Amino acid sequence: MRVDFVTKEYPPHIYGGAGVHITELVKVLRERIDARVHAFGEPVSEPGTLGYPIPAQFTDANPALQTMAVDLAVVKELEGAQLIHSHTWYANFAGHLGSMLYSIPHVITAHSLEPLRPWKAEQLGGGYAVSSFIEKSAYEQAKIVIAVSNGMRNDILKAYPDLDPDKVKVVYNGIDSQKWQPNHDSETVRELGVDPDKRSVIFVGRITRQKGLPYFLRAARELPKDVQLILCAGAPDTKEIKAEVEQLVAELSAERDGVIWIPEHLPQPKLAALLTQADAFICPSIYEPLGIVNLEAMACGAPVIATATGGIPEVVVHGETGWLVPIEQVSDGSGTPLDPEKFISDWSSAMLGALESGNLKKFGEAGRVRAVEKFSWESIASSTLEVYNLALQG
Repeated sequence: MRVDFVTKEYPPHIYGGAGVHITELVKVLRERIDARVHAFGEPVSEPGTLGYPIPAQFTDANPALQTMAVDLAVVKELEGAQLIHSHTWYANFAGHLGSMLYSIPHVITAHSLEPLRPWKAEQLGGGYAVSSFIEKSAYEQAKIVIAVSNGMRNDILKAYPDLDPDKVKVVYNGIDSQKWQPNHDSETVRELGVDPDKRSVIFVGRITRQKGLPYFLRAARELPKDVQLILCAGAPDTKEIKAEVEQLVAELSAERDGVIWIPEHLPQPKLAALLTQADAFICPSIYEPLGIVNLEAMACGAPVIATATGGIPEVVVHGETGWLVPIEQVSDGSGTPLDPEKFISDWSSAMLGALESGNLKKFGEAGRVRAVEKFSWESIASSTLEVYNLALQG
């Protein structure tokens, strides 16, 4: 079986969960099928993988037009595939056109939804209307849509009510538990500016509305002064949110020591070392289809404090592997808390309660077990192949 994958993210250009997902999935599937990858960016030296830079005449165009230009270049190379599997709206256009042009099934894995990210209009301008159009068209015509959680499946059917519920299947994201495991490396932790002998909480993620970093920074004002705040946060979506985070970090730093901001993308072993030494991993997201970052933290033995939204409650078990912070959200698709001050206060209470609970080590160990047993890439690859067979039967 030849399956062609289309993705914006692929090594060495990974900045989010979708890139991690396709990298690990392809690695396992290549042992079972002919898996070919079409990725945005310069060509890479990997058999069966092609890279597609932005065509020269589009380098100064709106990002949505740049995406479409790359996708058109991809479509030509999809001929001969038995099935196309696209990831995120960036790749959905190529998958949709390739499916029509070559009369082959198109499977989509939904890692996020444009209707639930209205803040992207800040980043893309009119391009957000284009990305929304592309995603809607592709979803409605795809053979099967894979949701990475049951929460995500519900969001898909709500966002696109014309979809046949029977064609929306759930296959979780996964974790490489050999790669992500406790890494007790105090020397690396110290080199990154963190004192391994002091308490700490850690946030890892892009600086985007979705990840909720400003809410955490406001809630962190209530934490004891001896607790270090580690922020592995970069790739801001807009200059506005970057400025907001910079201001909040400056205010915290003026009030307390131990605010460590690491903006660069860390190599995996260094990040694992930080996760291992942390007393708790923080996930204040207001939109999260599943949250691979939570699995990475759990696999490293860190208990997780996370917002009870999207697919997060399917990963983090409240009172067993961590703590879930309740949230009531407005109904405009943005995920914005109905009462931001209450959400911030609830986050402060959850972090304080977790740090004083005496359960950090026990919850961290339980999280490691859950990540290993429930979210392996081998089982996820098998479930994905079952979806492919369904798509090819129809």
